[in-house]
Amino acid sequence: MIKSQRWFVVALFFLAGVINYLDRSALSIAAPLIQKDLHFSHAQMGIVFSSFFIGYALFNFVGGVLSDRIGAKRVFGAAMGVWSIFCGATALAGGIVSLIVLRVLFGMGEGPFSSSNSKMVNNWFPRKEVASAIGVISSGTPLGGAIAGPVVGYMALRFGWRWAFVAIMLLGLAWLVLWVTMTTEHPQDHPRIAREEVELIKSGQADEHAISHAADGERLGLGHFIRQPVILATACAFFAYNYVLFFFLSWFPTYLTEAHHLSLRDMSFATVIPWLLGSIGLAAGGFVSDGILRLTGKPLLSRKIVLGVCLGAAAVCVALAGRVASTQGAVALMSVSIFFLYVTGSVYWAVIQDTVPREHVGGVGGFVHLLANLAGVIGPAVTGFIVQATHGAYGSAFVLAGAIAVLGALCSLVWIREPRPAALMKRAW
Repeated sequence: MIKSQRWFVVALFFLAGVINYLDRSALSIAAPLIQKDLHFSHAQMGIVFSSFFIGYALFNFVGGVLSDRIGAKRVFGAAMGVWSIFCGATALAGGIVSLIVLRVLFGMGEGPFSSSNSKMVNNWFPRKEVASAIGVISSGTPLGGAIAGPVVGYMALRFGWRWAFVAIMLLGLAWLVLWVTMTTEHPQDHPRIAREEVELIKSGQADEHAISHAADGERLGLGHFIRQPVILATACAFFAYNYVLFFFLSWFPTYLTEAHHLSLRDMSFATVIPWLLGSIGLAAGGFVSDGILRLTGKPLLSRKIVLGVCLGAAAVCVALAGRVASTQGAVALMSVSIFFLYVTGSVYWAVIQDTVPREHVGGVGGFVHLLANLAGVIGPAVTGFIVQATHGAYGSAFVLAGAIAVLGALCSLVWIREPRPAALMKRAW
């Protein structure tokens, strides 16, 4: 028997995160070849990058609501199958219209990733381990980004960029077999879990900080929670996080080839460094936040400290990264920025777990993720137009990313606090 079934579920999600960002990063690594092959301008490539987030943001919310209603296991399995198939189908693109359509469908498949794994963690973990579990799960995503550079770069140069997408599709479908056969929606349903582990999980799942009923005892609905200032502030901070992340994910590889004249091979390896530091940051961030929680006994204070400090540090580093002359300096500053950025990665989900009752964790998480991923719809396209308007200069785009991260830090410091008492709220929807 596996000693801890709940951490085995985390291990599967970790691998899914690796595949998720391997798939998602493939386009940015292959972008120089795709631009040349399909004759795209910077503005057109920016639109292609952004098109992914149209489907992705919408299905953040849809996936979260469905996770609450039909179960996170089903939703996540379906998501992995859909995104893997449309990742492979990218090889069929023949122009901008077909590539945009495929990226929207691919984004729809990836949309439920975070909200459904947050719901699964809510089912499988006691409160005191939530941020740690989400941090470990999330640390797989930058590791996938790190692998994408050398793997996709090598395959694109050796076999052509189209075959790279087909190969990583097969990896996702293989993972799906493990997911279907080795997990259950709830720990008590698992045939190989120890009774002691089920008792440990259940005893630590009380909704101590969530407001689930109004003053008159009426159960509060989804609309109540998505209107809470703490939830909206979390979404704003998450938007800032995503703006910097997707700026890096979409445009930093092209920036290295154009502004610093790296070959595709050298660029592929240079991008490994920020991703590896990001993976460390994501894994550590949840434990740091949970550690502060144990010291203070105040969940939202512990989350606010991590968000304010680390988003601020990431802002400074990304703003400076586009201003240095050397390749080493740009990569180093971007690496530090991604590290601090990713330390906050599990905290947004932990705030939701801290303030929302279990039956609405998926829906609220999906709503927050939808708002946050509007940064993906806006950011890559804005960057493309800035670069084109400034004749290939990236400095202003880096500064804009830093400014947005500062605003996210301020939102978290000012508005992430204990929710208002239910007695002061209007009736739920």
